Amino acid sequence: MRNISGKILGTAVIGIGLTVGMSEVRAADYNLIISSWAPPTHGMNAIMFPKLIKMIEAATDGKVSAKIRYKLASPPSQFDLIQDGAADFTWIFHGYNPGRFTLTKLIELPGYKGNAQAASVAYWRVHAKYLAKNNEHRGVKLIALMTHGPGQIHSNKAIKSLADIKGLKLRLPGGVASDAGAALGVKGIKVPAPKVYETLASNAADGVTMPFESRKGFKLVEVAKNVFEMPGGFYRGSFALIMNEAKFKSLPAKYQTALNKIFGETMSRMAGGVWDEIDAIGRKATLARKDNKIVVASSADQAAYAKIGANIKTKVLKQVAAKGVDSKAAVAFIASQMAK
Repeated sequence: MRNISGKILGTAVIGIGLTVGMSEVRAADYNLIISSWAPPTHGMNAIMFPKLIKMIEAATDGKVSAKIRYKLASPPSQFDLIQDGAADFTWIFHGYNPGRFTLTKLIELPGYKGNAQAASVAYWRVHAKYLAKNNEHRGVKLIALMTHGPGQIHSNKAIKSLADIKGLKLRLPGGVASDAGAALGVKGIKVPAPKVYETLASNAADGVTMPFESRKGFKLVEVAKNVFEMPGGFYRGSFALIMNEAKFKSLPAKYQTALNKIFGETMSRMAGGVWDEIDAIGRKATLARKDNKIVVASSADQAAYAKIGANIKTKVLKQVAAKGVDSKAAVAFIASQMAK
C-alpha cells in the first residue's frame, strides 16, 4: 500500500507540475524575445526590461509577453540581429554603428540642462518633428529613444583638470563622445561596453568615457577608481529600443494598436527615468567605497570645456544639416523641451 500510495502521490505531484507549467505557457499567446548585450545585473536588464515587459503585458491583458536572452550577438550587431528576425526586441547604442546614424548625435551634445528622462522625452519629440523623415532606423520598428545620464571620465589614475586628460588612452564609444575625446587630445580606442572591465583590468586603456551607471553596471568601481566629473557631462549617449517589423505586424491588430499606445514617448519617458535611477545607484556605489574618488571639474575647466563643446556643436550641426535637417531649430527644440 505504501508503494502504491507513493506512486499515486508522485503522479499527483507530476500532474500538478504539468498543470502549472501549461498555465504558464498559456498565460501569454505571444512570447517575444528580447536580446540584451549587457550583463543580467545591468540596470537595463534588472530594471528597465522588466518594466517594459509589464507594460506590454498590461496593454495586452497578458496575451503578449517577452523574455530576455543574452549574448545573441555583439553590441554593434544588435540592429542587424533584429532586422534579420533572430530576436524581437533589443536596445542599441547609436555610436556603435558610425555611418548608419548621424542625426542621433544631436541629443548627445554637451550643454543641455536636464536629466536622462527629460532628455529622452525631448529626444522622442525632436525625432517626431525633425528627424523621422530621414528614417535612419529603416528596416526595424522604432519603439523608444533614450539617453543615459551625463557621460564622465573614469580612470585608473586621478584626473584633476582638463590638462591631465591630454594624451591618455581612453575607451570612446563613438558618436559625440568620440568627438569630445578627439578635441581633448586623447588616444581613443573603441571597445563595446561589456568589454570595459577587462580592458581596464589589463591596463589596455587608462580610462573610459561612460555614465555613472557603469560604476555599478560594469563594475568600474573596481578597475577605474577615479571619476573626473564635468557638470552636465562631456556628452550624452544615444540609445534606441527597436523591434522586428515582421514580428510586430504578425500580432493581431488589437495588440498592435495596444502596443503602439505605450511605444514612443511613453516608453522613452520610462526608459530615461530608469537611467536616472541607475545613474544614482552607480554614484552611490562609488561614494560607498573608500578607495574611489570623484573630482568635479573646476569653474575654469567648465568654462574651457564649454568652448570645446561649442566647437563640437558647430561640427555636428553641419553634419546634420547636410542630411536636410534644420539642425539649429532641432537643437533649440530639444533645449526648450528639456526646459519644460
